[in-house]
Amino acid sequence: MKGHLVKLIFLVFAINLSTAQEWMTDLKIAQKLALVQNKMVLMVWEGTTEYPYPVFVNNEKGRKIYVDNLFLDENLSPLIWEYFVPVIVSENKYGVYYSEIKGKRSRNYIEKFNDNSIKIMDVNGNILNTSDIYLEDLENISTIIKKYALDTEFLAPELRGYQTQKDFYSAYYLASKYMDFSLYGKEKLRPDLLKLAKIYIDEARSFAKAESKEDQSVLAQRCNLLEINQYLLLKRPKKVLRLLEKMDAYKIDNANTSFIAYLYYTAYMSSKRLEDAESWKSKISSVNLKKAQVIINLNS
Repeated sequence: MKGHLVKLIFLVFAINLSTAQEWMTDLKIAQKLALVQNKMVLMVWEGTTEYPYPVFVNNEKGRKIYVDNLFLDENLSPLIWEYFVPVIVSENKYGVYYSEIKGKRSRNYIEKFNDNSIKIMDVNGNILNTSDIYLEDLENISTIIKKYALDTEFLAPELRGYQTQKDFYSAYYLASKYMDFSLYGKEKLRPDLLKLAKIYIDEARSFAKAESKEDQSVLAQRCNLLEINQYLLLKRPKKVLRLLEKMDAYKIDNANTSFIAYLYYTAYMSSKRLEDAESWKSKISSVNLKKAQVIINLNS
């Protein structure tokens, strides 16, 4: 009963907050709300709000309209709330959040984390729009919405599983789901989603070290295979074949044979090597054969 009451209070709070169109100021609460609403988080550092933040937005005819200040415009705020959960994060939190990613992210990611531009995050605080490095040009809110406003319902079970218990399997399955999401979602966003998936693959590798010694090599192989899988989605089947040859299929653990069969089959079919693909087909489930066909069509 108490748990239901807490959820009810949280939802009422969220509804009232959205109606008032005030930006949130607690990243953790914003992430919880985004998880409930199947949205991404739109985040800026508090220091960014201390001066006017001009942006563009497209009107109904597609013409760019200049807005003096992102944080004060009454018409822009409801638009942002419709597609994201916006949050202003205190500069005092910088050290805490930076310590969580130090030495674990790419240079572009760190630059995006540090700059004054808009950051689009998933509900775990990982930045999606790392390819949008801060420039002198004004950001266009309509462009951001078009590219990064995602309905994350497809990811919801894995996102919740990861938040409930962070371990190898929750990180691995979330990485895999992000890859599937990139396949069926916006093509232009695919590279960004795959970078996000890579973050969770790296986390899964780290969590694997906590597993028993006999399981560590199997789980490490699984991570390597999942990372190779991204090149099928990037239309690079020949690179997949090169990487698989380096791994040596005969040294793959039995638990991972179906995965490597899927990769070989899909890569061979995508490379028009039909005879080579045929020997792997019988080792693949009907579900994965359907997924393989989608990727084969993608690479055709």
